[in-house]
Amino acid sequence: MPYVFAVDLGGTKCSAAVVDRSGRIVSRRMLPVDIGSPWGPVRQIAQLANDLAGKRKVKDAFRSAGVAVPGLVRSDGTVWAPNLPGWKRMPVANRLKQLLGIPVIVESDRNAAVLGESWRGAARGKSDVIVLVIGTGIGAGILSGGRIVRGAHELSGCAGWLTVTREDVPDASRLGQLESLVAGPAIARAARTRLRSGEKSSLSQLEAAQITARAVAAAARRGDRLALDIFQGCGRLLGFGVANIVSLFDPEVVIIGGGLASAADLYLEALKTAMYERAQPLAAKQAKITVSTLGELGQLLGSARLAWEFIRAGK
Repeated sequence: MPYVFAVDLGGTKCSAAVVDRSGRIVSRRMLPVDIGSPWGPVRQIAQLANDLAGKRKVKDAFRSAGVAVPGLVRSDGTVWAPNLPGWKRMPVANRLKQLLGIPVIVESDRNAAVLGESWRGAARGKSDVIVLVIGTGIGAGILSGGRIVRGAHELSGCAGWLTVTREDVPDASRLGQLESLVAGPAIARAARTRLRSGEKSSLSQLEAAQITARAVAAAARRGDRLALDIFQGCGRLLGFGVANIVSLFDPEVVIIGGGLASAADLYLEALKTAMYERAQPLAAKQAKITVSTLGELGQLLGSARLAWEFIRAGK
């Protein structure tokens, strides 16, 4: 049976899988991302391909490879990824083709996410879809009329750069305002800042380095008021961002994906309320807001879909 090699490279971890034509994941591996050198993540992807190929050569085990990356993919196959040191114009596709000996298709993680959800997830069969990927950063995969919206410079979907408040936000000029306020690192930073100001929370029992978005979510589920307030505030700001996207693209469905989708129960209602307040009323009324059914597999399956489409196109 033929298979493709699918990769989801993030800012902190690299996942890879063997996927068949139906979208079934046959086997899967994951490694912490090597940020010790710019080429570290590329070598890891090659290592994962060899591991998953087993006793076979990579070129015999897989027909092609699809790779989702956390940044901008230019038309020449080079990648700019601000969360990976040294990735300003990395020739990812060409280098992996040399290492693996098979065709390699590289796509942004946000576009891979929307392709995965429309193939095997919460947007199956739909043509107008937004997937908001929230993790270390924030991006939006946009499917309009069944086609990915890319923009003149492949920059469509940089949702982290949406402006949602008049406040002067640190790091907004580097990361974008929304990302600076509600992405994973921002949630942890907000908790540490409020603890330093003297607010009470069970999180004060942790060392500063232990206060992560995951830790804040765990505290919120235990009823910690500070943690709950942080997530409610993030949900409201995300809702303002989603309102802009809904008003612009009139989607059938908006899907919350990425690492923070697992904490959506803490902020989804606040997001919806804010979205209905600010979005174009008719578009807001008809847009379904939901959480990814694929979870962390969305980008992997989107990468696999790209790899299979490459084969079907006979390229």
